[in-house]
Parts: sequence; C-alpha cells; structure tokens
Amino acid sequence: MIIENRGGAGGSIATVAVAHAKPDGYTLLMCSSTFVVNPSLYENIAYDPFKDFIPITVLAVSPNVFVVPAQSDIKNMTQFLATARSNPGKLNWTSPGAGTTPYLAGEVLKMRTGINMVHIPFTGAAPATTAVISGQVDLYCANSGSVAALVKAGTVRAIAVTSKQRWPDLPDVPTLDELGIKDAESDTFQGIWAPSGTPKYIVERIAKELQAILARPEIKEKYKNAGFMATGEPPDVFSARIAHEVPLYKEIIDKAGLKIK
Repeated sequence: MIIENRGGAGGSIATVAVAHAKPDGYTLLMCSSTFVVNPSLYENIAYDPFKDFIPITVLAVSPNVFVVPAQSDIKNMTQFLATARSNPGKLNWTSPGAGTTPYLAGEVLKMRTGINMVHIPFTGAAPATTAVISGQVDLYCANSGSVAALVKAGTVRAIAVTSKQRWPDLPDVPTLDELGIKDAESDTFQGIWAPSGTPKYIVERIAKELQAILARPEIKEKYKNAGFMATGEPPDVFSARIAHEVPLYKEIIDKAGLKIK
C-alpha cells in the first residue's frame, strides 16, 4: 500500500483527487470528519459527499470533551449552564479552531441550550490548551485524545462528553444526553471511502478485511493510546452516519455564519 498525503483545504484537495480516481478499488480515501463538515464550511467545494463516494468503513471514533480550568469554581455542566444563563455573553470558551468538530460541538451546545458564550480563537490546539490550563478561558472543547491525560492528572476538569455513552477513558464524566441536552452528540471519526462506481463486491471485500484488522487486540490498543476507539462500522452504518452528519453540520455552520472562501 502506498500512502500519499495531500494536505490543504481541510482535506478537500485529497478528497477531490480520490473523487476523480478510477473506481477499481486501488485508490481509496482516508479522511476524518472534515469529509462531512467541508461541504458546508467552504464556499466552493469540488465534491459531493453523497454522489462522488461510496463509504466503506469507519475505522475509529473519538468524542469531544468539555473541560474547565482545574481552579474554576464551576464543577459540572449544570452549573456552567446556569452561570451562562445568568450572565449572557460573559463566559467565554475556546476550541482547536473554527470549523473543527470541537468548535462545532460548542456551537451545538449553544444551539441546544440557548446559552450565549463568546468564542476566543487561538491558532491551534496547543495555545487553546494552555489558555484553559492557565484559566484564561472558562471552557474548552477538545478531542478526547488531546485532553484525557490532562483530566486524569487533574490539570483540567471534564464536565461532559459528546459521545452516546460514557467514554471508557473518562468513565466518571457524564454525556450531554445524560444531562438532558438532546441531539448534541458529536465525535471525530476516521473513515475509508472508495470513488463512486467502485463495484459492490470490491467495497464489501475491503470492508470485511478492514473489520478483521480493526478487531485485532494490538490494533485496538494502538487506537486507544491515540484517544480513539476502533469501530469498523460497515458500509450501511457509515452511509447512515454521513446522511445524518452532513445536514447537521450544515445547520450548525449556517447558524454560526461560518464560511471559508
């Protein structure tokens, strides 16, 4: 297998290249949740997430986590929401960057709860993490893999996760659904796609082989160490995920007025 990294435009350059590749099973796309975000985030996107690709397998997922500084008086999400409602526009929050799934998870939290909090932009995850550790921001939403160790060390306090069920690495942290915040689930996923037109038997064969690989204990452990859970979602489940997430993120991006030219 030859891995060809084509960076740029949030993964869209590589995505477009695979969309126009020969549909013979020899050229595949490995991409993250940007696949479902970019069609709404960028003003001009040169691929259709439904027409140009066949979903094969979700390799792994990692939820987003809301954390507050360890020195914060806020101990849980219920308290945070109460404080935000009592002081509209006074609390601030940050993320690894506009358009990332943690940023969009924060926008979903605002939409589902009606709170008003101000996003403080940083140039990436590292300065945003530093800001929450030092208490410069009231709330930080980040991928689980990047903050789980900080939570366990007591450097920051986790107050909610965005997964459907509690996350194994953070078993004491409630989900948003448990807290009564419905339809606010989100995660970062890594998936494999084939160009549209790839024969069904090829898609099914690749999916089967990937699922077998992802079931290996050593592979599961490697993903766990990176903050992900290996899942091996089959093509039909993957297709349903895309059908749900593309319009979900469009709604969020449109309401947030977020566009990249």
